[in-house]
Parts: sequence; C-alpha cells; structure tokens
Amino acid sequence: MSKSLVPEHTYEADLRLLQIELVKLQRHLIQKGKRLLVIFEGRDAAGKDGSIKSITENLSPRDTKVVALSAPSSIEEHEWYFQRYVAQLPSAGETVLFNRSWYNRAGVEKVMGFCTDDQYKLFMATVNAFEALLVKSNIQIVKYYLDISKEEQAKRLKDRAKDPLKQWKISPIDQKAQKMWNAYSDARDNMLKQTSSSDAPWTVINANDKRLAHLNLIADLLTRVDYPDKDKKILKIDLMIVLTWAANSKKLPKLYL
Repeated sequence: MSKSLVPEHTYEADLRLLQIELVKLQRHLIQKGKRLLVIFEGRDAAGKDGSIKSITENLSPRDTKVVALSAPSSIEEHEWYFQRYVAQLPSAGETVLFNRSWYNRAGVEKVMGFCTDDQYKLFMATVNAFEALLVKSNIQIVKYYLDISKEEQAKRLKDRAKDPLKQWKISPIDQKAQKMWNAYSDARDNMLKQTSSSDAPWTVINANDKRLAHLNLIADLLTRVDYPDKDKKILKIDLMIVLTWAANSKKLPKLYL
C-alpha cells in the first residue's frame, strides 16, 4: 500500500472529531426513529472494510448493522433478486451499512458471468424504481463507489496474499481483478450512468490513500444527513477525493484512476 499523505497523528485527531459527529448523528437517528442505509461498492482491495470500520468504530452496536452477504443459496437464486437484501434493511433508529449490495449484479456478476444478460438488464431496469420506493418509505440511501488505480490494486492484492491476518479476504475473484480491469471499468461506468438517481445518487471516492479516503468519506456522509448541532467547520471535503455523480448528467465525473 502506498504511503499516506496524512501523518498518523493528524489522521487520528481528525478521525476522532468526525467520529464524534457520527455519534451525534446516530443519537438523532435513534431519537427520531429515522433509517439510514449506506451502500459501499468498489473495486477489489479498494478499502471498503476499512472505510466501514472507520464509521462504525464508536457507534452503538445495538443500532448499527454491517451487512456483507455471501453468495446466494440455491433457494435464494430462484427468489426475487432484491428479496434477501430487503430482509436486511434498517429498522427505525437503525443505521445499516452494506459491504457490497444488490449492485453485485451490476459489477462482479456482470463481469464474471454469474448472471445472464436478461437478469442484468432486468436489474438495471428496475433498481432505480426499487430505491425510489425505499426512499418514499423514509429510508435515506447514501451510495459510495470506492475506486483505486490499477497499480494500487496490484500492491494491495499482493500485500493481502502475504498477510496472515487478511487470508479471509482472498478469493478466486481476486485473481481476475487485474486481468479484467477494463471490463470492471466498463461495468462501473454503466452502473454510474444508469443508476445514479435524484433519490439515490452515487458518490465516487478516490481511495488510493486510505486515510484521505476515510476522512473525506465520513465528512461527505455527515454533510448528506441532517442532525442538530452539526459542526460544519470540520466537514472539509477534498473534491479531488470525493466526486459526485449528478443524476441525469450526460458524462461521468472525471475519474483520476
């Protein structure tokens, strides 16, 4: 992994302030019975696990849920595609973070041939309406796509293979990530173009620098959700790190990766 531009002591201090804001946000969600769903997608080794941990580290485990579903069972394969995800949606006062989500169908399933063309087309044709229904049911959805350069991904996958504490992250799909880089890029672009809506727009995070990614992602999340006594002066966002995809825009945000 490349060395961060943010010194560790600065990162820890800034992260603590942002995590205090997250606690204030969660207290408000609990008191008002609001429901928040944060979706994390991205390339293999882009840092979804670490980003989620930086958010949940000091939140109430009773009111916070991280969802990382395994491959669907033989029974689930024949159910409505969204069905197993619906069961994981936030209840009143709850914050749910999806570490990969129904967008598996627009990414890895599409690229790796784990779904048919008809299944892919049906998903792309219905996901915006599905998310609009959730928003109308008072679930706020925030969607992040974490992106890294091909070179950074290669470094992280190599480090992952050598780290005995990260063996659980290794999968056969890792071996295809670099070989199928362009296919994943095309799938990402189509997903952003077709599924960034006014109800649930996508935000792309340049995650080459993990510390910068964590700080900017949390700051961005805090700006998107209303809560009292928000300390706006610490919510600084680097527009080279956080790239918002405007719904109905004709071109993608400039991706630097």
